[in-house]
Amino acid sequence: MMQTPATPLPPPKERRRLREAASLTQAQLATRVGVSRETVRAWETGRTSPRGRKREAYAKLLNDLAENSPAVEEAEVDAAEVEEAAPEAQPEPPHADIVVVEIPVPHTDPAPAPLTPAQAFDALYAFCAPSLVRQTYLLTGRRELARESVERAFQTAWQRWPEVAVDRDPAGWVRSVAYEYALSPWHRFRPRYRHPEPPPPAPADRALLTALLELPPSYRRTLLLYDGVGLGLAETAAETEASTPAAANRLLHAREALAARLPELSDPTELHRRLTELASTGRLHAAKPPVVRFVGERRTVFWTRAAIAFTVTIIGATTLTLRTAPTHYEPPVPLGQRVEGVPTRVVQGSLSEEEVRLRDRLRTGMTAGPERLFPLSR
Repeated sequence: MMQTPATPLPPPKERRRLREAASLTQAQLATRVGVSRETVRAWETGRTSPRGRKREAYAKLLNDLAENSPAVEEAEVDAAEVEEAAPEAQPEPPHADIVVVEIPVPHTDPAPAPLTPAQAFDALYAFCAPSLVRQTYLLTGRRELARESVERAFQTAWQRWPEVAVDRDPAGWVRSVAYEYALSPWHRFRPRYRHPEPPPPAPADRALLTALLELPPSYRRTLLLYDGVGLGLAETAAETEASTPAAANRLLHAREALAARLPELSDPTELHRRLTELASTGRLHAAKPPVVRFVGERRTVFWTRAAIAFTVTIIGATTLTLRTAPTHYEPPVPLGQRVEGVPTRVVQGSLSEEEVRLRDRLRTGMTAGPERLFPLSR
């Protein structure tokens, strides 16, 4: 059985150029093909590729757009040629003076120097930290925990900066670490987080925050990423480490739970607006980038020294054990056994006549000790 070859498609950048040349939005093109806007965006970025009938319809639409695009370009070229030919048709005066005009060469500034790692980190922190603090506040309902989560996430990013600097989405990398730290269940055992913080003053904001905190952590995170941050369903599923159907089910259940508590939030647009307003009500401020870098470096030095000290202690204990341990097998001392048939101990009674005579003889005889023996000389 022979397999039919797939319909060829232009590169992802060319797909986007053809759509923009035809003045079409992603939603309009998605309607023509019969898919969602997120799917078209994934096709144009190269993350996924269409298959089957969708691929054939998408390829046919791109071919139609490509056929119309050269016509526009040829019309622009013809108009440019007409404009260039028009001045040549005018006759020059017979004795016109030739004037040479020097066109000044624009001065080009030298290329800017590349940013140092500290400068790049500070720029990323200044761009992402304020919004991340507000997002983690919606996840936890605690201002101090939100600030701590964001600072810990950026400290981890600074420790692993060579990896974060070349990541395709550094902001998403830091956001994922901050969310994981904020939703850790171990915070409930910390004394400073055992009691809830004061709720927002407005009744509407208080009701929304209470409804959010009653959702499971996975539902809350999916809802915040999709309706709060504005990520697509595929990006939300990737960041929450779930499949796309699972992320969609979490989102639907979270929306249903919020709509049951607050019916006015059944509209996603209204939900996005209310989430933005709730995140902006609290006085949430992040620390300065140099402070975050300094604290992260100090914590790294501390744990490095602690690990070295612990390793040295283990090595010393192992060496001492090897030096003092026995070199041969010593059998254990057996436990005592009970012996039967031993006569019981009785109290000493009076001496018999024979024992009395023996005692008197011992007391009177050999009072000076035994006789001294001399060796015989032979």
